[in-house]
Amino acid sequence: MHNNKTQDNKKSSNITIIGKPNAGKSTLLNRLIGQKIAIVTPKVQTTRSSITGIFTKDNTQLVFIDTPGIFAPHTKLEKAMVRCAWSNVAGADQVIFLIDVTKEFDDKSIEIVNKLKSRGILPIFVLNKIDRKKSNIEAIEKVITDIINDATLYKISALSGKGIDELVEYLQDKATGKEWLYGEDDITNLPMRFLASEITREQLFLQLQDELPYNLTVESEAWENLSDGSVKINQVIIVNKQNYKAMILGNKGERIKNIGTKSREEITIVLGLKVHLFLFVKVREDWDNNPLSYEYMGLSIN
Repeated sequence: MHNNKTQDNKKSSNITIIGKPNAGKSTLLNRLIGQKIAIVTPKVQTTRSSITGIFTKDNTQLVFIDTPGIFAPHTKLEKAMVRCAWSNVAGADQVIFLIDVTKEFDDKSIEIVNKLKSRGILPIFVLNKIDRKKSNIEAIEKVITDIINDATLYKISALSGKGIDELVEYLQDKATGKEWLYGEDDITNLPMRFLASEITREQLFLQLQDELPYNLTVESEAWENLSDGSVKINQVIIVNKQNYKAMILGNKGERIKNIGTKSREEITIVLGLKVHLFLFVKVREDWDNNPLSYEYMGLSIN
């Protein structure tokens, strides 16, 4: 039970996490929340839309938004993803710019800092993967402090949790007095359907890796709560070419069976329910030009 004093002094902060693809944004979100809600794969641009994670401790609620990586987009889908990242910066109380220290702080990274600066936003620079052998920490710090001399910098490993507590303390400190948007036990505002679709998409990327086209999506078409408390989910994997369908099905359907088994195990853990999962593969040549596909992913097509 909260005492009244805690209730009266509620604080809250909306924090958007931005960065280049594969900086570790989704790993950081999952680490901050203490539970997996964002999918993580070695494939760049895995996150396609914004994912909300909610951290509540004592009188403070921190609402984190994980965003797609910022890069030079070419396709309609990529442009929608980058637009999504920048649109979440606008209303944020704090912006975390997550940086992979194993890579160079290149022109694209400098461009992001300057764009934030031009909007009057001073981000919190969070240097990630500090436990990796190859590291450019000093060079990165120098570039950042040359642009913003009193920059706020934190060094972390999202994977191991090193430095996370200090970052969270700083964010709690910066939170201001306002009502919470979510309940004390909420960890995300994502619909279960979307979470389940994302887990299957993660398994596709993990199991097929480089063979797999980036150009696919997963939708939960049917969702039935059964009388024994379990849930029956029909998901469709949508690809834009026939040969991708064969690749996903595998020899005698072995591959899709493995993907289904792994996805079901993960969905069961995340939802805390017994799950019956049925996967189907459909070819829709222009799915990535269809406004409804974008709506399902939480993106706008234009």
